[in-house]
Amino acid sequence: MKQSQLLAVTLRESPGDVEAASHRLLLRAGYIRQLAAGIYTYLPLGRIVLRRIEQIICEEMDRTGAQEVLLPAMQPAELWQESGRYEVYGEELIRLQDRHQRDFVLGPTHEEVITDLIRSEVGSYRQLPVTLYQIQTKYRDERRPRSGLLRGREFLMKDAYSFAADEETMQQAYMRMYEAYHHIFERCGLDFRAVEADAGTIGGEGSTHEFTAITEAGEDTIVVCTHCEYAANLEKAESASEAFVQSSGSNGTIAFTGEEIMIPHTTDIDTSTLDADSIASRSPEHFHTPGLRSIAQLTESLSITPDRIIKTVIFLADQEPVAVLIRGDEEINEIKVKNYLQADELIIADMETVQQVTGAPAGFVGPYGLRHARLTWLADDSILSLQNAISGGNQEDYHYRYVDVQRDLLHQLQHIGDFRNVREGDRCPRCREGSIHFQRGIEVGHVFQLGDKYSAAMNANYIDSSGREQPIRMGCYGIGVSRLVAAIVEQHHDEQGICWPASIAPYLVHLIPISVRDDQQMRIAMELYDRLYQARCEVLLDDRDERTGVKFKDSDLIGIPLRIVIGKGAAAGEVEYVERSSGIREQMTVEGVIRRIGQQR
Repeated sequence: MKQSQLLAVTLRESPGDVEAASHRLLLRAGYIRQLAAGIYTYLPLGRIVLRRIEQIICEEMDRTGAQEVLLPAMQPAELWQESGRYEVYGEELIRLQDRHQRDFVLGPTHEEVITDLIRSEVGSYRQLPVTLYQIQTKYRDERRPRSGLLRGREFLMKDAYSFAADEETMQQAYMRMYEAYHHIFERCGLDFRAVEADAGTIGGEGSTHEFTAITEAGEDTIVVCTHCEYAANLEKAESASEAFVQSSGSNGTIAFTGEEIMIPHTTDIDTSTLDADSIASRSPEHFHTPGLRSIAQLTESLSITPDRIIKTVIFLADQEPVAVLIRGDEEINEIKVKNYLQADELIIADMETVQQVTGAPAGFVGPYGLRHARLTWLADDSILSLQNAISGGNQEDYHYRYVDVQRDLLHQLQHIGDFRNVREGDRCPRCREGSIHFQRGIEVGHVFQLGDKYSAAMNANYIDSSGREQPIRMGCYGIGVSRLVAAIVEQHHDEQGICWPASIAPYLVHLIPISVRDDQQMRIAMELYDRLYQARCEVLLDDRDERTGVKFKDSDLIGIPLRIVIGKGAAAGEVEYVERSSGIREQMTVEGVIRRIGQQR
């Protein structure tokens, strides 16, 4: 391609509201242009990069035995109503009607459509297993599109779906896709981690993994162990339970770890220092805490640390009241609570609802002494070892002190588990030796074991070898293709511009004659251009009559891996060979540079 004919206008400056490096550089280098918030046009350079990624994906999908299809973006709403996701999916689902007032959606994903296809085409176990995939535009009405291609309302995605007769075959398909994803992201030059993840609105009960590109620019947080291979996203991540961390001996009994504890006070509370035995013998005591409603107010006014407080938060899970107990220095993970309760919706109760459900004012609700409240009680295991604890007093301006969880609360706790966000430095739940470390990243892929979530809801069944009808077992596997472009740029750029990995670069070689008016330079440039083109090497020739500085700045911005500069050395038959990422420069003959480029392919 000759650059004088290429529609790729580079920008010296980027728009002022652009934050992500990938967004800024893809705009400046002429890969994309914004049409509306979260909606982008791909210029020729951007489309070539997308095609390179698509080719890698298709090759790896075909290698697994998957077959390519193309499904409609416009989907009948009744399919989503049949699966139960029409209301659950939320405001991101773009809904519309045709001229006959029939309801449709623009597909953010294709589970319903593919399940409908399979139930009409597959009837016997002899037709299974089968895996289908597509690369298709998706639509989501994001509340706040941002960061360019990283969070848009219209985006390109690869989704694949496997269909099997049993759990074992479903898991085999899952592992083939899991391995294929590793190959795809490795070939794209990505630094990534596969982490355990929550299934979200896609659903399913089997294994779920998220593939995350590691970059500080990412909006997702993943946790990794410093000792073993454990990795998970923040929504899914666990840490070793308090019972394990504070247990003594092999019997697992919880031991008191402090030598003495200072009981906090205000002006109307006596100060007393008690040892562990004294604390254990004290019954909970109602005491006056005027105006101390929040954890921060309690810790400041009573001179205590938040890990001595039992925090009670009231939720509505599908409109049913639930109380979650957690230590005051921990944060509730609402995804864990929602999944544990198998709820479609989980919201924090407002002050009026709290008063109505518990009979106590918000900020003063506590598990001890709360009578007649129709609540489901969930307790995070972080509270299990608390003895000298403070909890809400179920009365305005009152709390309880000397609360011993084992003695005073255990009988009413219906569910005990991990309902908190992990914190950096927590003990690893797998190896029990390493500690949790946080990394930032961008989700670029997700694989799910759906089981019969959709097949059961939509009657996608098959007849087994004994003539019985069985639900098909499904898997679902997605890659954000357009998001992957941005994630790669986030990892592969410098202050001057993009540094594409060779596997997905729009061109491998950028030929730059210093002066297009110099006949000798242009003769060598055209010789290289023709020979590389004949060798099927992707090459861009900068044949513009521009200043040298402009050419070099544009070349840095565009980020083509190899640059061949034809300048003063042309008289001696030499050119300059430059590697964009490493900065390596070398004077070479024309034949030498042809051989070197051949080695790079």
